Amino acid sequence: METDVLYPPTEPYDAGMLDVGDDNLVYWEACGRRDGKPALVVHGGPGSGCAPANRRYFDPDRYRVVLFDQRGCGRSTPHAADPSTDMRHNTTHHLIADMERLRRHLRVDRWTLFGGSWGSTLILAYAERHPERVAEIVITGTTLTRRSDVDWLYRGAARFFPEQWERFRAGVPEAERDGDLVSAYARLTEHPDPDVRERAVRDWCAWEDAVVSAEPDAAPTPYTGRPPRARTAFVRITTRYFAHGAWLEEGALLRDAGRLAGIPGVLVHGRFDVAGPLGSAWELAKVWPDARLVVVSDAGHLGSETFRREARAALDRFAAG
Repeated sequence: METDVLYPPTEPYDAGMLDVGDDNLVYWEACGRRDGKPALVVHGGPGSGCAPANRRYFDPDRYRVVLFDQRGCGRSTPHAADPSTDMRHNTTHHLIADMERLRRHLRVDRWTLFGGSWGSTLILAYAERHPERVAEIVITGTTLTRRSDVDWLYRGAARFFPEQWERFRAGVPEAERDGDLVSAYARLTEHPDPDVRERAVRDWCAWEDAVVSAEPDAAPTPYTGRPPRARTAFVRITTRYFAHGAWLEEGALLRDAGRLAGIPGVLVHGRFDVAGPLGSAWELAKVWPDARLVVVSDAGHLGSETFRREARAALDRFAAG
């Protein structure tokens, strides 16, 4: 991935494991300027973990950047790759509470939120619940995680990749192939046989790879190429969240977008995003009057150099204030 448009790599000046209850410890790190403008990176997935590359969107001389691994992934414990990890306390509402606990722990009053894909769903859910704690928002690849969005990604998008989708569909028991594939895969990730679990992870990631394969800036295997432990946690968490509609009432994020009034936002979205089509960002921009939609013509879900430049520029503008 070309990242020359971003700031040079930087290392954290502080890190820790925050006890968020339910026997969960959430990893966090801070980099940039200790007394800089607070910002929180909310990673995608669900279950992908935070990436060092996300530090590079922020001017280290102006921002105090905080990254964290959501429950069950990255360096947070217990890890979802362990089949014995209890997932009952891993929901959207738990993650929102974790973000608030982290804010208080770091003594932040208000912060800028940055993230994309699943991260945008979590950002919006948090901001609508705690608008007084949000200064600005920058979203890359708006995803609302409605059940209709999940159905598009794991069934509707088959019209673009029919061969790959047939293999994806064949990965679940025959009796479930005409039903809810996401829930079927979620059950497979909890199967007592490790070979069954591993095949489900492999088949799920192969479909995820297919959906982004035609993008201008596509990598060959962005999902199947992940380390086994990270890949397993990603699939176990993603299937659980998507099977439950992220525990959000259908359409709630758009319905409650009025709570974002007064919070400036920038929505950067690739025109060729099949995984999360542009329509979601368009709908959000229509009901969030303080948001500006930037459509990038050479990008899909994985972004592009132009895409990354636009996101960085938005954060630079907010830092300049």
